[in-house]
Amino acid sequence: MTDDEIAKTLMRLARERGAGKTFCPSEAARALSGDWRNLMPRVREVAAGLPLVATQKGVAVDPVEASGPIRLGLAEGET
Repeated sequence: MTDDEIAKTLMRLARERGAGKTFCPSEAARALSGDWRNLMPRVREVAAGLPLVATQKGVAVDPVEASGPIRLGLAEGET
């Protein structure tokens, strides 16, 4: 599993949802691996370098530092 594969999956999910919509990073991890739970920290790290916004209860957070569930969505102006 490469970071590029993770990035492509994250961006595909974000674009499929479209602007103003979010998804759980576990959706990407599940699409990439049967052992998705162990992949979650890496998914968050890759997400941090993409034009995505991570939120927790509607507030922007750092996807790597945030504790607990987060949502990811396209950054404003991204398509």
